[in-house]
Amino acid sequence: MFISVFTGTFVQLAIILLIVFVHELGHYIAARYYKWRIQTIVLWVFGGVMKTDEYGSRKIFEEFIVTIAGPFQHLIIYLFVIGLLKNIPLPESIIFLLLYYNTIILLFNLLPIWPLDGGKLFFLLNSLFFPYRQAYEHTIIFSMIISFVLITAHIFLFPFNLSSLLIIIFLLIENSKDWQQRYYIFIRFLLQRYEMPKNIGRLTSIVVPINMPLKQVFQKFYQGRRHLVYVVDKKREQTIVVDEHHCLQLYFEKKYLRQPIGKLVS
Repeated sequence: MFISVFTGTFVQLAIILLIVFVHELGHYIAARYYKWRIQTIVLWVFGGVMKTDEYGSRKIFEEFIVTIAGPFQHLIIYLFVIGLLKNIPLPESIIFLLLYYNTIILLFNLLPIWPLDGGKLFFLLNSLFFPYRQAYEHTIIFSMIISFVLITAHIFLFPFNLSSLLIIIFLLIENSKDWQQRYYIFIRFLLQRYEMPKNIGRLTSIVVPINMPLKQVFQKFYQGRRHLVYVVDKKREQTIVVDEHHCLQLYFEKKYLRQPIGKLVS
């Protein structure tokens, strides 16, 4: 902001920050409606981040609404600018900057790169078909591939733009960090389910063999669903039905993880 005053770009910076603020305000209003626990909202020049204590503990549709509420604000901005044109005479340069940056920020946030809104939507789509951990890993891998493709395109195909190149590199680095921490993120997901044992979606059955380690059972957990685990003993021709919360208790209270689930629930 200090540099923008001396380079004559303060108006552009103010418009960008205003658009980013309105974008994050959309996320905030939707999250407050669903009573999410919000830590902070951080505004950057190229976007913002709403940090929350909700990590896969909410229904997928609910997370979809909170995620899409940010991009939806850009449509409100378009309508607002159209209203200004009819009632308040603004310089064409200001109108152009409002429309230009509003479009750029909207399209940028819809890129399928985690943790942009497009990346979060891609993750939620994966969560409909794959367990949480698998959906998260798919999202991070896909995000790193897209980031690498965009970096290559910036260097060899598009006119060189240092700002956008640095942003994509930053996102690639963030995704590589998330990949390294994917196990801890998965444990955080399990901890949320353990601390808030409530009906967060439709009931889903998981069928596992009696000798499957408890940690592999957890890898079959979906976001937005509650699970009944059917432990099948083919030798004895019997099945033991266990609620997911009991499995989580075995881990968080008794520290079992690698033991076969059959020995823990029999």
